[in-house]
Amino acid sequence: MSAKPRRVVVTSPRTAAARRPRYPVTREIDEQTQLGEVYMRSLIRTQFRLALFVCTVLACVIGGLPLLFLLVPDLRAVEIAGLPLPWVVLAGLIYPAFVVGAWLYVRQAESNERHFAELVERE
Repeated sequence: MSAKPRRVVVTSPRTAAARRPRYPVTREIDEQTQLGEVYMRSLIRTQFRLALFVCTVLACVIGGLPLLFLLVPDLRAVEIAGLPLPWVVLAGLIYPAFVVGAWLYVRQAESNERHFAELVERE
């Protein structure tokens, strides 16, 4: 029967070297260092793009309604419950569109902030 080879532990000669302390990203943000500013600018830019997107979509939908009624004059003659269709759309569907847009914006903004927090905590 042969003897098993003896296990040997191999270590680096630098294991005893002093390590440079690592600062968490949250500290970089709190101290407003250049790296912290980069992280914050990234979050602000993401939130700004989201706000522009939501506002642009709502503006196109809301602004497109008068154009739709102008280009398709037969829609102006349609009545729902005795009210002209443009009134029904403008009075009854615009506000829900704003509410849905705001809800989607808040949901996505919170998601962006969660992603940012995970990124900062992971570093």
